[in-house]
Amino acid sequence: MSFKTSFLAASLLALASAGPLPKDVAAVLKRQLALPSEYPGYSTGPAVQPTGVIPTGVLTTAAATAPATTSTQSAGGNSSVGSVSTKGSVTGSVAVSSINDQDGNGAGTDAYKFYEGDGSTGAGWPATTDWASFNDMFEANKAVMKTSCSSIFGVPDNSDEEISAIHDSIEAVAQASKVDHRFILAIIMQESKGCVRVKTTNYGVRNPGLMQDHDGEATCNDDKTNQISTPCPDDTIAQMISEGTGGTAAGDGLAQGINQAGGNDVSAFYKAARIYNSGSIDASGDLGKGIATHCYASDVANRLTGWVNAQTGCTLDPASA
Repeated sequence: MSFKTSFLAASLLALASAGPLPKDVAAVLKRQLALPSEYPGYSTGPAVQPTGVIPTGVLTTAAATAPATTSTQSAGGNSSVGSVSTKGSVTGSVAVSSINDQDGNGAGTDAYKFYEGDGSTGAGWPATTDWASFNDMFEANKAVMKTSCSSIFGVPDNSDEEISAIHDSIEAVAQASKVDHRFILAIIMQESKGCVRVKTTNYGVRNPGLMQDHDGEATCNDDKTNQISTPCPDDTIAQMISEGTGGTAAGDGLAQGINQAGGNDVSAFYKAARIYNSGSIDASGDLGKGIATHCYASDVANRLTGWVNAQTGCTLDPASA
């Protein structure tokens, strides 16, 4: 039995014994387990950036790391998340200067559209005006956050307080890093389903935490000590999101990926998602080609427009077909 198949079988057994899980949520989790991009760290998470793999003209390279570390105070919520700093921040025109929870196109649509090509609106990818608002995105994903830990990873589920800390940490890190808070949330759901006790994975690069970041320090499921933290402290949750967004001592985060992608349009986010997943973009510029999870950028684009439970429409990865 392959590693992926054995993990799927174990996950479904955990799902079956998880207790009074709502039928609709159970069905969603079973279906999403079939997606390779839904396995946190198996084909996701930031990889070592290969050199010479992004051709001139496909991406306009900017500074990989923003020059200054910034900090902010959480805008609200019920957690104790306070000052948050990030290693890097977005330096280009897609940098976010203020936080608005009602940004975007309401709740969007819980549907999946398969996107191909370079991430541009000309290739059919969604514009930022098509993205759901942060508040609606977060509310729509709460049901998954509440059940994903036990149903997928076999660890204690998130508490309401931990989910509140995820919310407040995203807001604080977004302001510090100038990365759109909706993009941060989409990557969290792609990488860990919002489980604060997600397992640390290591397939050449150690990927801990909510964003399965590049060898960061923060985790509530420590692969070094085998300690699972319940509850997961607010400051640890904030650090997980800071490391995934702003980068770590060992590697880049979303902010550096956006800077590397360059440009002044929405494609910078979809390119950054692919870079975060695989460390590179295929020489063709097609975000569905190259190494790692081919559906990754398409998945993230759909999360940004409201996808939560609908059946995937991407067939680029074998288990998605």
